[in-house]
Amino acid sequence: MMILVDTTVWIDFFSARSCQHAKALENLILNREDICVCGIILTEVLQGIRKGSEFNRTRDLLANLIFLPMQYSVFLRSAEIYRILRRKGITIRKALDCMIASVAIENDIPLLHNDKDFIPIEKHFGLKRLK
Repeated sequence: MMILVDTTVWIDFFSARSCQHAKALENLILNREDICVCGIILTEVLQGIRKGSEFNRTRDLLANLIFLPMQYSVFLRSAEIYRILRRKGITIRKALDCMIASVAIENDIPLLHNDKDFIPIEKHFGLKRLK
């Protein structure tokens, strides 16, 4: 099974935080599951790293994962998600989360995350969540 892992999980995992989603990622790695990233997640994870050596190590680790391209349809869907939720009175704090969710929806794979902004996307657009 392929799983898209959100930035929130990677940050907690690399920070060695003891939380359910970081442990879930650790189990995915140990079980050699097909872990995926997309361009936005890759950028978000790497841009927060201060030390060059840590940046290089993390970049090399992430390069071994499945990289999901972001097609034109992903951007259209993410705009649609944002607009429809906004009409319902739900504001997604970061539009990038709509793009990440769209990648998961487009590829019909679950998203492992720790971000409440994905919850209405699960409810209204069928985003699958790895629990």
